[in-house]
Order: sequence, then structure tokens, then C-alpha cells
Amino acid sequence: MSVISRGFSGRGNAETANLPPGQYLTTDFPVLSAGPTPHIPLDRWEFTIRDEKNALLRRWDWKSFRELPTESPTVDLHCVTRWSKLGTSWDGVSLDTLLSDVHADASYVMAHSYGDYTTNIPLHELKNRKAWIAFRFDGKDLEPEHGGPARLLVPHLYLWKSAKWVRGLQFMREDKPGFWEGLGYHIYGDPWREQRYSGDQ
Repeated sequence: MSVISRGFSGRGNAETANLPPGQYLTTDFPVLSAGPTPHIPLDRWEFTIRDEKNALLRRWDWKSFRELPTESPTVDLHCVTRWSKLGTSWDGVSLDTLLSDVHADASYVMAHSYGDYTTNIPLHELKNRKAWIAFRFDGKDLEPEHGGPARLLVPHLYLWKSAKWVRGLQFMREDKPGFWEGLGYHIYGDPWREQRYSGDQ
């Protein structure tokens, strides 16, 4: 199933692209990470959903995860460092699928990654076909440098919210900052409002 993420158009050039303020186009896919690249064997990979007290609600190993229905979204990416890459093609499992039978009294989640990276996201921003756990980019298995074997993909927010090497989500009643948010990045991160840093509106 092909999906175009809400609020994004297709490919364009510097003159015609509808870019968020302060962004420039690139055809590259720059690699920016807060630490070393984890390499996770597929037989040790898992994705979990936990409640606020860390109780396990759902768990998938790689085999059961890959048996879930997949989608093929085409989305634009916007990095807080000001580059944008348009019309990127992915394969992944929608968060709607992963959260379909999970119920929690929460309005936020913390995404956790292998390598201990975290980022916070309002729960509603992961629903209604706006987010995926992506395992393939441009028709190829996702390389570790880009977050493989699987990364969170939330394309309508700045790319640091699309946690690489994702291993799970934890529900939260109250919003709490993740790694970059705790170092001064914006708590929400909307590229169209230039919410780069904590003082931005």
C-alpha cells in the first residue's frame, strides 16, 4: 500500500519545492548521530510497548514483526540542521497497526533506541497514518548508519524525532524530554513552525 504522509508534497527543485522555513534541498542522505552506530543482530532484535511503570504490554521479535502488514510511504524529511530530502521511499509497519489493540491512559510516548537514545512524542502524532517503524529505504534493507534494522519514521516532525535503531515505546501521562530535548532542542519539533530549540514558539 502506498502512502503519502499528510502535509507533504512530492519531489521538487529549489525553486518549486514547498520547503519549511530555513530549509535547503539535498539529494544526499546525511548521517548524523549522537553516538556510535549500534549493530543489532536480527535474532536479538525486539520491539516492545510498555506502560508508564515499564510493564510490558506488547512485544515482537524480528520474525513476528515482519509478519505484520506493511506499507510503503513516500515522505519528505526535514532535519533540524536545515537540510530537507524530498520524496523518500520507505517500507515499514504503521504505528496504527502496532498500537491497534494496546490501550493506556497516556497522551505521550518516549521512544527508546538501542544505544540508549530517547525522544518524546505526543501519542496522537503517531496515529492516523503519520508514523511507521521502517525497515527498508529506497527498496533496500535499512542500513545501520540510517537506523537499521528498523527506525521510527515520523516525517512531519524534525528528523531527530524519527529515532534510529528503535527498540520500543513507553507510554507517559505527562510529557518528558528525551535526549536532544533535554539538551535544549524543542519539546515538539514542527519544521513548519521552525521549532528547533526550546525557546522557539
